[in-house]
Amino acid sequence: MAKPLHFNAFVMNTASHIHHGQWRRPDAGQTEFNDVDTWIDLAQKLEAAKFDAMFFADVSGLYGDADADFDVYAHEGLQIPSNDPTVLLGALAVKTEHIGLALTSNVVQNHPFNFARQVSTLDHISRGRIAWNIVTGMQDNGARNFGLSQLTDHAERYEWAEEYVDVAYKLWEGSWDEGALLKDKERGVFSDPSKIHKIYHQGPRYRVEGPHLPSPSPQRTPLLYQAGSSASGRAFAARNAEAVFIIAPTPEVAALQIADTRRQAVEAGRRPEDIKFFQGLSFIIGGTEAEAQAKAKEYDEFVSVDGYLAHSALVDKTGRVYPAETPLSEVDSNTRKGFQEWVAKAIPDREPVVGDIAHLQARSTRVVGTPEQIADRLEQWQAAGVDGINVINWVIPGSFEEFADHVLPVLRDRGLAQLEYAEGPLRQKLFGAPLLNERHPAARYRGAFANGPASWEEAAAAEPATATA
Repeated sequence: MAKPLHFNAFVMNTASHIHHGQWRRPDAGQTEFNDVDTWIDLAQKLEAAKFDAMFFADVSGLYGDADADFDVYAHEGLQIPSNDPTVLLGALAVKTEHIGLALTSNVVQNHPFNFARQVSTLDHISRGRIAWNIVTGMQDNGARNFGLSQLTDHAERYEWAEEYVDVAYKLWEGSWDEGALLKDKERGVFSDPSKIHKIYHQGPRYRVEGPHLPSPSPQRTPLLYQAGSSASGRAFAARNAEAVFIIAPTPEVAALQIADTRRQAVEAGRRPEDIKFFQGLSFIIGGTEAEAQAKAKEYDEFVSVDGYLAHSALVDKTGRVYPAETPLSEVDSNTRKGFQEWVAKAIPDREPVVGDIAHLQARSTRVVGTPEQIADRLEQWQAAGVDGINVINWVIPGSFEEFADHVLPVLRDRGLAQLEYAEGPLRQKLFGAPLLNERHPAARYRGAFANGPASWEEAAAAEPATATA
């Protein structure tokens, strides 16, 4: 019996996200991304179509060489201007009931104490529908916007992320015990102070006392996404992620990446099924194959080659952009390591060059055909181990409307798409329970602070594992 795939709408609070140049089309509503009604309308349409979630990408700076001009990004609307998705989710949460709401937030851009509080607030507002896509940043300009001279080394960024999530886990899972929130009007006791704890976290980058100011939200910890496909990213995902966003060029490459990450998850004490994988794909749909191919040519007329090249720009360790003709074997980059790895796998018959990244991004993850042909292709991705699809739009809302009206009915007939939402918070909808399972590293902080240190002095005097647990 077929197992339903999960479907997210992959969007960004900007005019040109993935498919550059398409904002110029007459039917492209993403030019009105500043208008909250654009997003409310889309969220409600996606919910009516039973999409699992809206997944918002984000960046904290410009791509490419931070010392060069940024004319191409401004001309193309390429993620500038763009707005903060975290703020937007508050509006969407009160205008929807079931659809998940995923935000991207870089470990550089927000202190973990403040971020944990914001996410708990959103999870309360949405009644448990928030997910966090954990990213480490990939722009030198973004790093400079938060006081750094340039982007931290790739491996070091993931070490930073490990401490960042550790602080958040302590706040979400350990600062408030179950039953701490009473709201007892007769006794005049709102919360039980014996069940609320400071965390006294002291690490290489953060010193956080606590306690967490919000009471536990429906999920406590949001559903955890991760989008890194490099070796460091896969290792981080194996330990921390519940859902991984991949953009593999073929099902075969996806299968290798998924198998490796699941293997590492087992080594970390988790189970293979503890992580779901979402492949990013875009769709051009026609009533016949000829009609679909004709529509593809129409979209190609609006493609901005400059936009794709600017988006895919690889920079060296000093922040300089590699020319498009540079062989990937000569690239020593601090960004897009995952893309380098899958491009090399996707072009086995010659030496891949930097420019191949842009061309593969533009074409390799789009599916052109009839609804039945698209369903056939999605079955191939599912057979490779993919659990869901991040649907990438060409235009908003049309790309999602076409997918909902024409492809989802075929998928439902095959048992490949859900008919109704499951009950409960987002994690319960995807995994069957609202809270993280006991195999996740965050679970070790449940109850860990009940007999913990009562001051920084006690924390410093304790064993290292106790001082930070």
